[in-house]
Amino acid sequence: MRLFFDRILEILKYLRKYKSRTAMTLFGIIWGTQTVILLLAFGVGVRKSMSKNMHGMGEGIAIVWPGATSIPFEGYGRGRPIRITHEDCEYARREVPEILRISPEYHKWDLTVRLKDKIQRPNITGCLPEYGPMRNNWPEAGGRWLNEKDEADQRRVAFLGYDLKNFLFGEGKEAIGKYIYIGEIPFQVIGVLKEKTQPSSYAARDKDRVFIPASTFRSIFGYRYVSTFVYQVANPQMGEPVRDKLYRVMAKKFKFDPKDTETLGIWDTTYSDKFIADFTTGFNIFLGAIGTITLIVGGIGLANIMYVVVQERTREIGIKRSVGARRRSILGEFILEAFIIIGIGAFIGLIQALILIKIISLMPIEDYVGHPELNLNVAFFTILILGSIGFLSGFFPARKASRLNVVDCLRQ
Repeated sequence: MRLFFDRILEILKYLRKYKSRTAMTLFGIIWGTQTVILLLAFGVGVRKSMSKNMHGMGEGIAIVWPGATSIPFEGYGRGRPIRITHEDCEYARREVPEILRISPEYHKWDLTVRLKDKIQRPNITGCLPEYGPMRNNWPEAGGRWLNEKDEADQRRVAFLGYDLKNFLFGEGKEAIGKYIYIGEIPFQVIGVLKEKTQPSSYAARDKDRVFIPASTFRSIFGYRYVSTFVYQVANPQMGEPVRDKLYRVMAKKFKFDPKDTETLGIWDTTYSDKFIADFTTGFNIFLGAIGTITLIVGGIGLANIMYVVVQERTREIGIKRSVGARRRSILGEFILEAFIIIGIGAFIGLIQALILIKIISLMPIEDYVGHPELNLNVAFFTILILGSIGFLSGFFPARKASRLNVVDCLRQ
């Protein structure tokens, strides 16, 4: 161990002696390390941003629109409308156990929502309590989402999107516990949607909607058939098998061909999860390759410097060999020197990268490319690349040094 530390001190002394050469070598390693970390950290940020934007509408969900048959089946002609009730949604829940949650949706657009002189015509949605967790509709502090008691008792309660709440009550004003009118019927506000990113929608964005219990919606407006229904699978990887099974189950009940996809229009958001995973994997590989190439350039510079070092220290190598130093000792000494240079450069590059990540995270770019993030995968990949380049940069010059002829070295 003592010999090991002596070697490290000797190497550090040599690096200080040739400051300019060391600085130029370190620059390539610092720049390469910083590039790898920043690019991969941006890749992680882009993935999280895309996932967050996509999941603003919900995770692992599918939205189903009842349509009409387009294929004759068992004596039934084409063009037969498929109308789905609340009971049919419960039937699907029973017959497809892979469905974690399911909720009908009732939509109404032709009624006003008002508070005093503030009047708006938003989407009025009737749904079940489990709709909220499916759609990531979380309430602001002090409020709540619809619950089972609201549904069972047909309560006249409303959950407001935050933009609609701000329009009716004003920003920063309290809305919980107060009453609004939907048409001519008073509803008590029980919650306001917490702000979320939702770039996609199929009826209206949740921030502009009013949500009321499905039972209340049916009793007041007289709807029997759902506008759409939403279901969530426990495992997004099961999205396609569950969708196919749902077609078969509903086809059996409503007598249509299971291959007739016109009868039920299904928007399965798990496809988006797969796209995000595939896209960001390819994107990260691309960024990692660019950063690795930059780091390899620094490694090549290090290897060239190590060859120069071997040439300068040829006589020293000859003396060490003549007094009994083994080839593997010479080999290990030069590899250790390469790793020390790599380590110093990597440490400085890491610190600079962390500072830059922190600075960039303060910029308002999250909605576009996300914030760069250094996670364990990025750290592991960077260490793996640095270790490989450090070994290769030191191995070949070290092997040359260890194979030098002792007599030729002493003649230098």
